[in-house]
Amino acid sequence: MKPFSRGLRAGIPIGVGYLSVSFTFGIMAVAYGFDWWQALLISMMTVTSAGQLAGIGIMVNPGQYLEMLISQLTINVRYSFMSVSLSQKVAPAFSGLKRWLLGFFMTDEIFAVASAEKEVDARFFLGLSIVPYVGWSLGTLLGGLIGNVLPEMIMNALCLAIYGMFLAIVAPVAKTSRAVLAVVAAAVGLHCLFYYAPLLRDIPSGITISICAIAAALLGALLFPVADEEEVAAE
Repeated sequence: MKPFSRGLRAGIPIGVGYLSVSFTFGIMAVAYGFDWWQALLISMMTVTSAGQLAGIGIMVNPGQYLEMLISQLTINVRYSFMSVSLSQKVAPAFSGLKRWLLGFFMTDEIFAVASAEKEVDARFFLGLSIVPYVGWSLGTLLGGLIGNVLPEMIMNALCLAIYGMFLAIVAPVAKTSRAVLAVVAAAVGLHCLFYYAPLLRDIPSGITISICAIAAALLGALLFPVADEEEVAAE
């Protein structure tokens, strides 16, 4: 099978999953006051579920540019690390402008599938990216259009689905890893502190997300350090 066709086939499950998640984002964006085409444009230009979710919450309060910058850097910096990691496995021909253009499609799921390859071909990565991108955009479009006609009660219920996705990602790992459970508990505890404490609750939500994420990650790194390969080999 040709690399492009193989990538296209591998991206179908990701695209189907993105369809349902972005559908909820489209509904949420409309509930926040965005038009359907604005929600679609956001999805087509960013392709980041957590980033978009945090972004639209900040965008409804104009002028908070520093908050948006900090929150988006914190949430999306992981894509840079994924790209650096994957760059060690790409084919020699996968370079230059191809990396610049195809790097736009980097997501958690695309990275996971691509990193399983012995060598990542540019044609494979392009095929792998197409269906998820279409699914993410199409789901947002459908959610945005349907969100204009659904009753408010149903819209509010559907808006909870995207949070369920995040719980579904974290919960299974937290059940088997004490380190992950501790980091999640620390992040939840810090966020509750920022939400209820008299002075801390005045801090913008975007900055709060960044502080909680960084603080919980640092705590996890201090309490549960991961041994280097050299240390493991020495043992």
